[in-house]
Amino acid sequence: MGVEMDYILYEQKNDYAIITVNREKALNALNSQVLDELSAVLDGVNLDQVRCLIVTGAGEKSFVAGADIGEMSTLTKAEGEAFGKKGNDVFRRLETFPIPVIAAVGGFALGGGCELAMSCDIRICSDNAVFGQPEVGLGITPGFGGTQRLARIVGVGMAKQMIYTARNIKADEALRIGLVNAVYAKEELLPAAEKMAAGIAKNAPIAVRNCKKAINEGLDVDMDAAVAIEEKLFGDCFETEDQKYGMAFFLDKNKEKVKEPFQNC
Repeated sequence: MGVEMDYILYEQKNDYAIITVNREKALNALNSQVLDELSAVLDGVNLDQVRCLIVTGAGEKSFVAGADIGEMSTLTKAEGEAFGKKGNDVFRRLETFPIPVIAAVGGFALGGGCELAMSCDIRICSDNAVFGQPEVGLGITPGFGGTQRLARIVGVGMAKQMIYTARNIKADEALRIGLVNAVYAKEELLPAAEKMAAGIAKNAPIAVRNCKKAINEGLDVDMDAAVAIEEKLFGDCFETEDQKYGMAFFLDKNKEKVKEPFQNC
């Protein structure tokens, strides 16, 4: 990647890559430097090669335990708003990143950690994962998108309950309410995320990107506008090499040749 990072690790594995928040002694808490490095690492992703990202945290105790309370404790109103904007800007970048992003959540995903996971497309977790938005117990609101994404993912009533009570939930409850898609044993979490990423990476990259764009943008508008977004992105797939190859292979009655992977375009 060419940029020295203190708190973020980046590893490209063929056509997917893993971003690890690596501040284990602080349970991977998010301070300004971590947020800046996360943004910088997104700048460096080679989108000609990488088709899916995995975001995870170093160690077994914590995905991201939250934003750094030591840094936040002395902020003024203006500084607090600026810190919230910094986090929101990075997480929004992740949410709208051209390729899919999988959160592999082990251990604590509290406050900013829960918010980081929610900015990813797909969330899977280990059986020791703990999710929560504890901010009201600290005298603040969730500040990195928690009041917005949680309600969109698990429904308004459950989101309000989690945020107002500041109570944490365990992996089985997170699965039940739809906050995560699957729960794995700790040692199986990253291999499961990598298997999913590799599976996504095998599909036509233009189509996958257009699907992410269609889903994300369609959720923000009414249905008439949403299907218009889909029609445009559907049409954009035609005349691409991916579409020509994928449909020709499907229609090939012989199918004796081994299917070659889609090429990045």
